[in-house]
Amino acid sequence: MFATIFIQVVSWLEKHQLPCPWQYYLHIHCPGCGLQRSLVVLLKGNLLKSVQLHPVTIPLLFFFLFAALHLIFKFKKGNSIIVYSYIFIALITLINYLFKILTYH
Repeated sequence: MFATIFIQVVSWLEKHQLPCPWQYYLHIHCPGCGLQRSLVVLLKGNLLKSVQLHPVTIPLLFFFLFAALHLIFKFKKGNSIIVYSYIFIALITLINYLFKILTYH
């Protein structure tokens, strides 16, 4: 039963992805382009394709999970881990965005 519901949720996510306003109005990729597709592909179990579409998806999921757990359990160095994780994710996003701009246009 859980597997059927999970498959239905993934199918719904795949069919209802939000359009990118940057691409629509400016005709260029935004730093988050590919994130939704990457999440759907990850939920389908294809880790490599997910990283190829957007390399920050998995670290971002861990970031949100850790931040939520930190709100509940108040880890000793939780604030520092969140700040450094955010910086790490921002750097990956920036590098990925620059790579996309330099190679796709």
